[in-house]
Parts: sequence; structure tokens; C-alpha cells
Amino acid sequence: MNPQFQQIIIDATLGSTKKSPNQPEPNKYQIAKAVYRFKQLVKFYLKDAFLMVIGIFAAGFGLKSFLLPNNFIDGGATGISLLITEVTNISLAIIILVVNIPFVILAYKQIGSVFTIKTILAISGLALCIAFVQYPIVTNDKLLVSVFGGFFLGAGIGFAMRGGAVLDGTEVLAIYLSRKTSTSIGDIIIIVNVIIFAIAAKILGIDAALYSMLTYLAASKTIDFLIEGIEEYTGVTIISPKSEEISMMITEKMGRGITVYAGKGGYGKKGYHSTDMSILYTVITRLEISRLKNEIGLIDPNAFVIMNSIKDTKGGMIKKRPLKEDH
Repeated sequence: MNPQFQQIIIDATLGSTKKSPNQPEPNKYQIAKAVYRFKQLVKFYLKDAFLMVIGIFAAGFGLKSFLLPNNFIDGGATGISLLITEVTNISLAIIILVVNIPFVILAYKQIGSVFTIKTILAISGLALCIAFVQYPIVTNDKLLVSVFGGFFLGAGIGFAMRGGAVLDGTEVLAIYLSRKTSTSIGDIIIIVNVIIFAIAAKILGIDAALYSMLTYLAASKTIDFLIEGIEEYTGVTIISPKSEEISMMITEKMGRGITVYAGKGGYGKKGYHSTDMSILYTVITRLEISRLKNEIGLIDPNAFVIMNSIKDTKGGMIKKRPLKEDH
């Protein structure tokens, strides 16, 4: 490997941008670890980009082939954009960009720069897709439009979330408000959508509003399916011989609290053996699942990770600190 490129990789992955005179040269283990982390990061970002692209085209298909031609709306920021488009006849591509600006700013303050950059790229990609990609109008049957329009839009949002971004900023707002009030994320999302559909009933009529609610239900269930759970929070148990390094990553890099249990190893490939180890437990939001899995994979690809649904939490670092991302 080229020495200069090798040094760039080491600096990027180990964080040694400024080298002091007394700092020793990296040994072979550190170089190998830096190169491994670099390759893994490239792989993770390519996977996220692929999921985001699928999400953009799926959401665009749901909007232009089903919802837009039939004057249907969805919930959240996308529903607001569709409603404004119906009233003003301004291009949906422009409205989506404008409506999501406050949510992008909030995402930067609450979650971090990496998530915000991904979200900007995803929303901009969706706007370009709506503006320039030609989709066929599949059907005008209201029931089929509401169900399949919601399905494809929800699939697009779900794939984007799997890629570490959002196409609809409502959930970012809900997470922020849940920290400021005692209301759960799910309740905030419901309240926002009730307001949107009440306005839609006034402007578009009761029938269109009811079909739009069906669209929202189809979209939300598809999102829940794609991101593997309807929960706002996820409890994560991690068992790994590198528990100390993982715990430092969770607390220092992700800014999350952890609980450490003392445990012993049991049966393995070589039969029973008693080994002392630390078992880690943390609680994260579903927007952080992808990043946590990636970070654990960088440290220990063979770590045993168990995730379980949590409806809501009270107290602790998860509601006290923003979801900062610092790669």
C-alpha cells in the first residue's frame, strides 16, 4: 500500500491528525486495525447509500404513480408537503425541500452531522426524483391507490431509515418534543397526524381524508416492518470479550449510558468453560440502531447482540442528551 495513503487511513480511523514529536510510529497491529476499520467504514457507507437510493426511488414511485395523480396525502412532513401542493399547485419537489428545512436543522442539533448530511442527501434525492424521473400512473382505484401508494412510500421511508437517514422529518421532531415533555414519541406522531388529516378533511373533503388515513396506516406499517419493530426505543444487550472497548464507544462516541453486568461464559464450540466477562446493556432510539450495529461490527464482528422492544423510557441519559454523532 502507498505509504501516504496508508498514513491517511491511519489518521482518519485512529484520529491522529496532528503528530507530536514524541509520538511513536504505529506498529503493524495498529496499521492492520486502521486498514480494517477503513474497509469496514467504506462497506457500511456503501450499504447505507444503496439503501437510501432504493428508498428514494420507492418513495418517488409511491408519490408520482399513486398519490399525486389522485390527490391523496400521507401523514407527517410528506403529508404536509402534499397538502400544500394541492392548495398552491407549487411543485412537490420544491415543497418537500422547504418543509423539511426545520426538521433538518433540528436533526443537526439533536442527532449530529453525519445523520444530517445523510438526511439532506436523501431528501434532495427524493426532490430530484420527483422533479425529473417519469413514473407511470398505475391505477385510479381509490382503495388500491391508498394501500399501494402508502406501501411504496412507507417502503421508501423505511429503506432510507435503514440507511441512517430520513425522508420525513416528523420523527426527529417527535424525539425532540418527547425530551421536552412527558409525552411519548408515538403520541406526538399521532397528534401531528390528527391535525394534518383534520385540515385535509376541511380542504379535500371527508372521503379524501379517510382514504389518506388509510394511506398513512399502510405506510406506517410498512416502515415498522422494514426497520424490524414498531418500538420507539430498543434495549440492546451486548456480550463480547471486547466489552470494555465497546462500552467506551457507547458512552464516549455515541453519548449513551450503559449498565455493566458481571457474567460468566457457558457452553461454546469447545464444550463448557467458565470465563468471567462483562455484559453490556444500553437503550437507544430506532434511528441509532444502524449506527450502533456498525460501530460494534468495527470493534468485534462476532459480538453477540440481543435487541428487544421498549415502548418508552423515563429518565436516564437517552432523554437527557442529544443523539450526537461524531465519527
